[in-house]
Amino acid sequence: MAAQPITRRLAEFVAGSHWRDIPEKVRCEGVRGLLNYVGCALGGCGDEAIGLAIGVLSPIFGPPQAGIIGHGERCDLLNAAFLNAASANVLEYDDTHLPTVMHPAAPVAAAVFALAEARGASGVELLHAFILGVEVSCRVGNAVMPHHYRRGAHITATCGIFGAAAAAGKLLGLDPVRMNWALGNAATQSAGLVESLGSMSKSIGVGNAARNGLMGALFAEAGFTAAEHAIEGKYGFAAVASDTVDLAKATAGLGENWEILANAYKPYPCGVVLFPVIDACLELRRRIEVPVDKISKVVVRGHPLLRERTDRPDIGDGRSAKVSLQHSIAVSLLYGAAGIAQFTDAAVADPAVRALRARVTAEDDTAIPVEAAVVSIECADGTVLSEHVKNGRGTPGRPMSDLELDAKVVECAGFRAGFVDTAALIAAIRDIAALGDGAHIMRMTVPA
Repeated sequence: MAAQPITRRLAEFVAGSHWRDIPEKVRCEGVRGLLNYVGCALGGCGDEAIGLAIGVLSPIFGPPQAGIIGHGERCDLLNAAFLNAASANVLEYDDTHLPTVMHPAAPVAAAVFALAEARGASGVELLHAFILGVEVSCRVGNAVMPHHYRRGAHITATCGIFGAAAAAGKLLGLDPVRMNWALGNAATQSAGLVESLGSMSKSIGVGNAARNGLMGALFAEAGFTAAEHAIEGKYGFAAVASDTVDLAKATAGLGENWEILANAYKPYPCGVVLFPVIDACLELRRRIEVPVDKISKVVVRGHPLLRERTDRPDIGDGRSAKVSLQHSIAVSLLYGAAGIAQFTDAAVADPAVRALRARVTAEDDTAIPVEAAVVSIECADGTVLSEHVKNGRGTPGRPMSDLELDAKVVECAGFRAGFVDTAALIAAIRDIAALGDGAHIMRMTVPA
């Protein structure tokens, strides 16, 4: 028998949690997380990958139980969870839990909203389940990082499924035994590859995390059993997923220290490790006194994860640009912006952007944390400028304000879903704890 029954402890925690146990600060961050999720899904709903996914899945849609964000048709709750999770993540604009570099909201929120539409749930029940699901995802991730990601596992998919299962199980009212089964059912379906980043197939892993986590909870509700020690067992998820496992991190301070408070909301639609780099470049652009095309060299020093995940000078489309250090630097310096429009195929093809990408080099510095970076530029006239950003915009050390988050939702909705009444939607999400029907929010995200 495993020495540390992590799966059972997490199951008991989720099943036994009451709304009164959730601190006010955590409740507020839960609301912000849901708001960011809905905005990102609206921005991504018209992406080519989502259109292709709908085309593939629509012939096998089940009963119209839940909506697809940004679209008029309805489908079964499992496919709705898949599509809405993929939409929220496809632009690389969703939240990031900095200790694990996971995007926890997309799989969890998509699962609970789909279940709320199909089975019914109040706003406070939905919010409570979402917070608990994010907690479980991140804690499982804490236990297997950093080697889990270094081995090539896409942690949003591989650990997000645990949060989706836990959150769905909470809405279903699972007891600790069945909640344990839900987590076990999630563990055996965990999958996702870092190699897929920059391609459409990344969305399959994120969508499946929501869909299969929800399915795992539904199976558990029906009495479908699972391994008791699915996370911590000899051949369980943790042992299979990482060379260095610290199971204590999954339960240390459980119910007292909340992982959602370490979540960051993206001001730029790209990898979170790029935020301080972009911030530095935007500041340097304001200071530089020579034309940007006269820049002869750009050198970036940052955490090794920065180069490891984003050193991609030769990219071919906007999707891969979202995880390219060279592209992020080039558009920030040339355009003075790094929004949705700067990570499109057109921006990638810009000859000036291509030329500047070729002048960027990256250097590892283990003394620099992942949320920081140092960018230096050398100009043809000999001018050298440098900028050190200690906390990238959007990270917990420099969080987005409520106004900035609202503006992001407006930007995302305007990009692909202009039919949405964003003011009313934002107000409804911010007041979700008072809603008798949590699924009302989903009905606000689809065409009338």
